[in-house]
Formats: sequence, structure tokens, C-alpha cells
Amino acid sequence: MTTNALPPIVDQATWEAALAELRRREKAATRELDAIAAKRRRLPMVALPDYTLVGEDREPVRLVDVFEGRRQLIVYNHMWFAGQTWQCPGCTGFTSQFARLEFLEGWDARFVIVTQGPMDEVLEYKARVGNKMTWYSTAESPFGDDVGAPLDGGFQLNVFLRDGDDVYRTYNTQGRGTEQVSHTFPLIDLLPYGRQEEWQDVPEGWPQSPTYSRWAPSEEYARYAEP
Repeated sequence: MTTNALPPIVDQATWEAALAELRRREKAATRELDAIAAKRRRLPMVALPDYTLVGEDREPVRLVDVFEGRRQLIVYNHMWFAGQTWQCPGCTGFTSQFARLEFLEGWDARFVIVTQGPMDEVLEYKARVGNKMTWYSTAESPFGDDVGAPLDGGFQLNVFLRDGDDVYRTYNTQGRGTEQVSHTFPLIDLLPYGRQEEWQDVPEGWPQSPTYSRWAPSEEYARYAEP
């Protein structure tokens, strides 16, 4: 016998009926996400000025050149806190997921990180935590402030479209809106106990803990990155 909280134990037919009912709701949610994506494709856009960032070679690079010839660009604005050895664990963990982004070339797109940290510090941090994405610094540009990601401020996900040398901002999201491009929480949400955070709707007795308390600190990602 176990004292652990467990789902009800039923026969195969009862389990399949319950799963079928859940799947109907999942399919409805998928169709709603398709409708939201269709609406997103119809959003208007806003023209941007000719920002200059700093690339990993420590050279200035125009925002239009961050596209590297592609027409579409996704930018994750990584939180940066001046003078801190370890940066935001949420941003560190989120961006650690993306190791192979070459597939975006088939969709004429790139996905990069932009942060307010000076590039020398950025490169040191990138190496320490084993991050595989391409980083750009806006330490000497108003770009971060203008898209809602100032120094010591929050994270953002922004999408841009290039038409020749003209760049337009087409989409923005923050907070849990970024979960749609993550595989972390979709995987965790499949588990019987889910995220185990205290805000979630769970059956009586399910394990729960304070929000964020199970998230790995940035130091852990540095340990994972060690040879």
C-alpha cells in the first residue's frame, strides 16, 4: 500500500472513455490556437528606426543585418542585471532549450537573443551556462528600452519582418505568452502531477510548492554545461 496521492485506478474501458473526453477538449484547444495564429498573421505592424546593436564579434551591426538576409526574425530579450554574476534563471533556462535552430532557414527566419548586457560580459555568461543561441547586445542602443526590455527589466519575445532595408515589429508577448515556443512546460504539463506549483488546479493531496521553487538556478545550467 502507498500513501502517495494517486489518480483513481480504473479498468481499460473507463480509462479510454475519460481519455477520449479529454482529447475532445485538446482538439478544441488546438483549433482555437490555429484561429489565434490566423489572427496573429493579420496583425498590423509598426516601422522601426535603424537600430545598431553589437554582435558576438564585438562589431556594430544594424538591426536589418541581424536578419542575415532572411525576411523574418524572432528575438528573445533576455533579462540582464548589471553587475550580477548569475543572470535570470528563467531566461537562462528558457533559452537553453534551443540548441538547433537551423530548421528556421526553411521558413526564411532566424531566432536570436538580444540583451542589455555589454558583449564581453554576455559572451562570458553564454559560455559559462553553455548557451547555444546567437546573442546581440543593446547596451549602447535604445532598442531594448523601446521594445519593453530595459536594463534590470523584464523579458520579451518580439517578432520582426524585413522588407528590403525596412524593419517592422509584427508581434510581442511576455510572461506566460512565451510558453508557446517552449517545450519545457508542455512536457511538464503532460506529467500526472503537472508543474506542482501552488497556483494550479489539482486534485486533493497532489504535491504543490511555491511558484518558481522547482526551477533550476542559473548555476545549475553552468554545471550542466561542464564537460
